[in-house]
Amino acid sequence: MCVYRPLGFTSSQNDVAGEIFWGEKKLIDMSLTLCKTVLMNPKMQELPRLSSKEKVILELLATNGSMYGLQLVSQSHGNLKRGTVYVTLGRMEEKGLIVSEAEKFSDDSGLVPRRMYRPTPFGLRVLEIWMQLEQKFAWETG
Repeated sequence: MCVYRPLGFTSSQNDVAGEIFWGEKKLIDMSLTLCKTVLMNPKMQELPRLSSKEKVILELLATNGSMYGLQLVSQSHGNLKRGTVYVTLGRMEEKGLIVSEAEKFSDDSGLVPRRMYRPTPFGLRVLEIWMQLEQKFAWETG
């Protein structure tokens, strides 16, 4: 059974149909989402962590589709560096967030194929959850 409780959650607070409340204010409604994400990758026992670089990569891949490493660097507006992008991509592939395959050419051009990266359904789900968490825990201004 998969159960999610935010920090500070006690049994005295209400937990109704997957919605978590703190007093009268709804704190977070993601227990089922988190459970589904964990169940998509059976080796994982908790929500995977995303570094800022991993989040940038997943956002770019989710928006633009398949890309190769240096494309990611150029599209990141300085958030990714050439020296670290491939290490990060390798780590993300091990986590199951992305997959890669050699670029396919239609002819025998003799060019060396690039590795094309794309997000997995699991990676897209993790990105979605992290974006929801950022919205839920964003500082209120005004």
